[in-house]
Amino acid sequence: MANPLKQLAGETAIYGLSSILARVLNFLFVPIYTRMLTQVQYGVVTEFMAYIAILQVVLVLGLETGCFRFANKAGEDPEKVYSNALLAVFGLNAAFLSCMIAWSGPISTALGYAGYSSLISYVGGILFCDSITAILFARLRQEHQAIRFAVIKTVKILTETACNLLLFFWFPAFCAAHPDNALARLVSPTPDFTYPIFAILVSCILCLAIFLPDILRFRFRFDGSVLRRMLLYSLPLMVAALPGVANDFLDRILFRYFDVNSEAWRASLGIYQAAVKLAVIMNLFIQMFRYAAEPFFFQRAADKGSKELYAVVMEYFTAFCGLVFLGVILYIDVISLFLGRDFRVGVGVVPVMLLSYMLLGMLFNVSMWYKLSGKTDMAIWITLAGLVVTAVVNIVFMPRFSYWASAFGHLASYLVMLALSAWLGAKYYPIPYDWKRIGQIFLLMGAVYVVALWMGRRFFASPGIHWLQLGLNTLLILAYTGLCALQLRGRYRSVAR
Repeated sequence: MANPLKQLAGETAIYGLSSILARVLNFLFVPIYTRMLTQVQYGVVTEFMAYIAILQVVLVLGLETGCFRFANKAGEDPEKVYSNALLAVFGLNAAFLSCMIAWSGPISTALGYAGYSSLISYVGGILFCDSITAILFARLRQEHQAIRFAVIKTVKILTETACNLLLFFWFPAFCAAHPDNALARLVSPTPDFTYPIFAILVSCILCLAIFLPDILRFRFRFDGSVLRRMLLYSLPLMVAALPGVANDFLDRILFRYFDVNSEAWRASLGIYQAAVKLAVIMNLFIQMFRYAAEPFFFQRAADKGSKELYAVVMEYFTAFCGLVFLGVILYIDVISLFLGRDFRVGVGVVPVMLLSYMLLGMLFNVSMWYKLSGKTDMAIWITLAGLVVTAVVNIVFMPRFSYWASAFGHLASYLVMLALSAWLGAKYYPIPYDWKRIGQIFLLMGAVYVVALWMGRRFFASPGIHWLQLGLNTLLILAYTGLCALQLRGRYRSVAR
């Protein structure tokens, strides 16, 4: 029988191909966004992406995880599970899209974007397409069609990339030569915040079109009993995920009301978002891991020794996240050059955001207990606690510290949720996590960071990039990697047996 850790690692790598491409291309667009858009315009893009992220959780109804649960359950028909999930999601999103189009004018005016009503319709279209394809992508994950998953995701990503390139580098000149072209009625003839949103819409429409043959092959059989059981399981997850996603993006929305300079809050938001983009590598690994790990955890739940396996996965995950943290921070002088000069002022929050995302990834591992045990209602209280922490930190400190409050709000929130989930998990679904070993990984990571920081201030204090310092930092990263490998080697062997 194949080593389960190797299977998980293999699928993580395949799912990660598309995620890596998406994050890398998104990262490579940061120099374009931060040079061709103003701080205010980039702040507007960030604000709308926050709305999209929060609304998508509601419009999928938590049925992605619900499909995993019921498609693997004895006595359930997977075809019926997915067809009922699709019917529910389609009906809800069709109604939502109709409302967004009908009321686009009043909504845009209320948000302070009068004259950009089409942007509201674009957001509705993005949510409609993404919510439907979320169920279809879940089915691919369920069936271990990792390669097809990655291919479709890649096509979607490349489409968005091509649209962005055309809009930023070709479309303005085309509009100057042809001012009456039809496309100019859809997006601005000069670079602004409509370009990234419109590019996402085009890619989402194409992605849905690729899935049309799959949709047409479905034998849609509505079964109220199946859908009711799925919703009873999934809706608590959706309610729990809503404050969770709101927790991730609430700070973006609060800038409008609590930033230190109410007249320039969009600029502060743009600076903060650009800095957060430098922490994208940590988020990338978490996304890769999540795609493979969620079905993996469910399918191994009944295996002997599954809990010990989950504990070892956590240790490897933490060690790798530490490597990502050090890899970004110790080369930050080079990486920060990706940002436009006006946006580099926010680079100081990058270590805080990297550590926050690391805790978020650990939270995903620990939170599997309530999904596997069926106690999904507990997730609501955990994520609500995190949301309260985020709101309090931002409301109290943002008027004085601006985006620094946002960064530390994430850190405090994820730490509280991780502690709560670990405590409740130990009570209701105990998994033998070796917190001492995990703590040692953090200590090692912190020691390497402190040594690098001390060397930088002691020997390389002058401004600019010091290649000798980067070389020494590389040696420190190699030392961390070697020590972690020695510490975890025995754990790997115990699972492999």
